[in-house]
Amino acid sequence: MHDRSPLAPDKFPKLPDIEGIRLATARAGYKSWDRADMLLGEFAEGTVVAGLTTTSKCPSPEVEWCRSALAGGKARALVVNAGNSNAFTGRRGKAACDMILETVAGELGVAQDEIFLASTGVIGVPLPEDKAKDGLRQAFNKLSVGSDASWLHAASTIMTTDTFAKGAGATAVIGDRTVAVVGIAKGSGMIAPDMATMLAFVFTDAAVSPAYLKTMLAAATDLSFHAITVDSDTSTSDTLLAFATGAAKNAEITGPDSPGADAFQAALTQVCRDLAQQVVRDGEGAQKLIAVTVEGATDDASAKRIALSIANSPLVKTAVAGEDANWGRVVMAVGKAGEPADRDRLSVRFGNTVVAKDGMVVDGYDEAPVAAHLKGQEIEIGVDLGLGTGRATVWTCDLTHGYISINADYRS
Repeated sequence: MHDRSPLAPDKFPKLPDIEGIRLATARAGYKSWDRADMLLGEFAEGTVVAGLTTTSKCPSPEVEWCRSALAGGKARALVVNAGNSNAFTGRRGKAACDMILETVAGELGVAQDEIFLASTGVIGVPLPEDKAKDGLRQAFNKLSVGSDASWLHAASTIMTTDTFAKGAGATAVIGDRTVAVVGIAKGSGMIAPDMATMLAFVFTDAAVSPAYLKTMLAAATDLSFHAITVDSDTSTSDTLLAFATGAAKNAEITGPDSPGADAFQAALTQVCRDLAQQVVRDGEGAQKLIAVTVEGATDDASAKRIALSIANSPLVKTAVAGEDANWGRVVMAVGKAGEPADRDRLSVRFGNTVVAKDGMVVDGYDEAPVAAHLKGQEIEIGVDLGLGTGRATVWTCDLTHGYISINADYRS
C-alpha cells in the first residue's frame, strides 16, 4: 500500500443502507495483501441494472459477460475480484468466470444472466479458480449468518493501487418518497475517458425502469467518468454498473417526464461526479488536482476534446507538478487538439489570472499571483477560444516521479 494521497478526502462519507442489498467480503488471496479482495453483493428480486463498460478492444471476459447480461436489465448478484484483472487470459480466464457464475447461481438460486462480474488488477494472469472458490465460500458463509459488510469495507475491498477507499452518496425526493443513491469506486492509474472509472458501482432504492436507468447513467457518466483522465490509458476492465432495488416504492421513473426524474438525475450525477473526482484525487503519484475548463468553443464536444488535450499533456502536467507557470504548454495543447481555434482570439488563465490574450502575453504580465496559485493543491486552468458557446470541464492531476515509481514495479 502506498502513502495516502495528499488530495484524499478527510474521511470516508457516512452512507445510508440501501434496502434490498446485502454485501459480504472475503479474502481470496489473489495477492499477498493482508485484507479482503473479493466483494459479493446479493440483490432482492426485482432489482434492475444498467451499465457501461470499457471501449477497449481487448476486454476481459468479465466485461464481455456484463455486456451480454446487461441486455436483460435484471440483477440478483455481483462479484468483484481485486488484484487480478483476468484480462487477456484466453480459455482459462473464461473458465474462471464460468465457475463463478455456476457457483453463485447454485448457492443463491438465481439465474446466471442476473449475475454480474468485475475483476481488476494485473493483466495476463488467469484468475485462480481455487482461490476464487475459497473466497466465494467465505462470502456465502457471511451472508448465511446475516453479516453485512459496510460501504467502507466494500470500497476498501475493491482497491488495487488506490490509497484510499472511495464512496459517495446523495438523496432525491420523488413524490412523497426520499430515495438514496450510494456509490463506491476504485481507480488510481490507467484512467482515461470512454470509461475512466476502472470499476464503479452505484446502488439505489429508487424504482427506475432499466431502459431509462441506462439513459440517466449515460448522461451522468458524460459529466463525470468521461470527464477525467490521469494518464490517458483506458483499462481492459473498466465497468460502471448501477443497481436499483425499487424498495423505496416511488412511482417508477420511466422517462424524463416522470415525477422526480430531474431530482434523481441530479443525485445520480452528483454521486458519479464525486466518485470520478476522487479517482483523480487518487491518481498515482498525484500531488495536485487540476480542473481544465474550456469556453468559447464551437460546441460542447469540441470544448471537451480541447480540454482533454490539455489535461492529457505530459508537458502541462509536469509543469503543474513543478509549479511552473508555463502557459505556452497550454497553448501548445490547444493547437494540437485538431479542433477549431483562432490563435488571435485565444485567452489563457491560471486561477483567476489571465496570462495570455488575443494571441500574446497580456501587457504588464505579473507571474507572482500565478506562481502563488500553482503552490496550492487545487489548480484551475482556463481557456477561452472566443468562437462560440461550447463549454466543458475535465479533471486531471499532475504527473510526478511518484507515478513512475508506482508503475515501474506494479507487478511486484
